This record gives sequence, C-alpha cells and structure tokens, in this order.
Amino acid sequence: MLRVLIADDHELIRRGVRNVVECHPGWEVCGEADDGQAALDLAMKERPDVVVMDVSLPTMNGVGVTRRLHQDLPGASVLLYTMHDEDDTISGGLSAGARGYLLKTDSAASLEAAISSLGARRTYFSSAVSEFLLDAAVNDRKRSRLESFTMRELEVAQLIAEGNSNKQIARKLVRSIKTVECHRAAAMRKAGVRTAAEFVRFAIKQNLIQA
Repeated sequence: MLRVLIADDHELIRRGVRNVVECHPGWEVCGEADDGQAALDLAMKERPDVVVMDVSLPTMNGVGVTRRLHQDLPGASVLLYTMHDEDDTISGGLSAGARGYLLKTDSAASLEAAISSLGARRTYFSSAVSEFLLDAAVNDRKRSRLESFTMRELEVAQLIAEGNSNKQIARKLVRSIKTVECHRAAAMRKAGVRTAAEFVRFAIKQNLIQA
C-alpha cells in the first residue's frame, strides 16, 4: 500500500489530491495538514511514502518542511505541488531535497503520474521544471567551459584582439613563439572555433576580454 500525506492550506486542493489518491488501487491517504509544522509533525508520526505539499504554507513553508524531511525522514519522497514556477523557488525546492515538482495547472493525470513515480523512488517534474533543469544544465556546461580558460590563454586572446602577431605576443609575454602558438591553439579549441577572428568575437561576446 502506497501511503500519501497531503499538505496544503486550501481545502479544495487537498480534496482534489485526495480524490486522485483514493481512485488509485493500492494507494491511501494517511493524513492531511493545512500548515507546514503540522505537515512535518504528521509526517514524522505516519511515515508516508509520498508527501504531496504546497510551497506556500503557514508556520513553515514547503521548502523548509522538505529540507527537514530530507534530513530526518529520507524514506518519504516529497512532491512540491504548487502555483510557483519561479526559478528561485524551483531551485530552492530541489536543493532542499524534493524528488518531484508539479504545477497546480497541470492535469490530474500528471498528478497521478507524479505520485506513482515518487512512490517508485523515481523523480517527476512538470514540463516547466524540466525546461528549467535543462537550461540550468546548459548554463553549467557553458560556465564550465568559460572557467576552463587559463589566465595565460586570456592574455594571449587579449593581445590577439589588439592586433598583435604571435611574434609580438611572445615578446610582450616573454615567452617563445611556440608557447604562444600552443596557448592560442588551446584557447581556440576550448572555444570551438577555427580562426583567430572567430575566437576574438567569441571572447568579446563572453566578456572574457575587452574589445
């Protein structure tokens, strides 16, 4: 039997979630709470498999409750079920340990699928949250690539942008021409470009060097 705890300060929402749970064979509602502290206390007592919880709750918000449950009751999978689709709220909820994030504008079928996934110890996210996670992953990769440039490579890039030849750069940096060529090639490879002009445009666009 999959045991589900519902936490929301709106009775209509709790009733809707309860209907979804009770219409599914093998699921049961083990408790309801209308504020964060009550949800935490009830969860510690009932030890549910899944907690369906709003973010905005009196006494303790859903993110705070999620963090406590993640620490003290790791066997309970938290589904944040909310109207909040702001990046900061999504990030805060997932960082706190939520395994699912669903918007109240999503369908009842999505809610059922989310509870089923969390009950099987999988994750579930609405399309809006999936887009946020994808954007975050892309930005992380982009940031990682930018951070991979060494100070020497950026110095070479700046001098290239200023119109210096490899020979002039070598003299200014007191390095051999071969060393300058190695720095230049490494920087262009990291930027994914083939020509010096393309690299300069890339570096300026990413604010790695001054125009």
